[in-house]
Amino acid sequence: MKLHTLKPAKGSVRTNRRLGRGQGSGRGGTSTRGHKGAKSRSGYSRKIGFEGGQMPLQRRVPKFGFHNPFRVEYKAVNLDTLTELIEITKTKEITVDFLVEHGIAGKKDRVKILGRGDFKAKINIIAHAFSASAISSIEAAGGTVTKV
Repeated sequence: MKLHTLKPAKGSVRTNRRLGRGQGSGRGGTSTRGHKGAKSRSGYSRKIGFEGGQMPLQRRVPKFGFHNPFRVEYKAVNLDTLTELIEITKTKEITVDFLVEHGIAGKKDRVKILGRGDFKAKINIIAHAFSASAISSIEAAGGTVTKV
């Protein structure tokens, strides 16, 4: 044992400092908060986006346009994607749950089938919406279309 290797016993030294416990502690008085101002007060919490009194970015940037709260968004799936999926899985029916299982659509997505690509499979497809070209391609191949 040498003097430069000595350490206090484990658990004998506190690592966290107790603030506001009198002047003798060295951390009394203002308790390391400085003098005055909002940050020195108890219960202080800064608003998100606060820039020290400067006009915040979300208020400086101009607003424009319109957001329709009733808009229905669809996850677009093309026939060529379905053709690849049918070749891999050899399935007889494609449903929304089947597409979710294989990672093509999300659990909460509405699915719309679009008509890009060749479609030759005689298969039943169940989805939320279909384009006119997709319906004609599926029915030409001998398949059926069902809307959820």
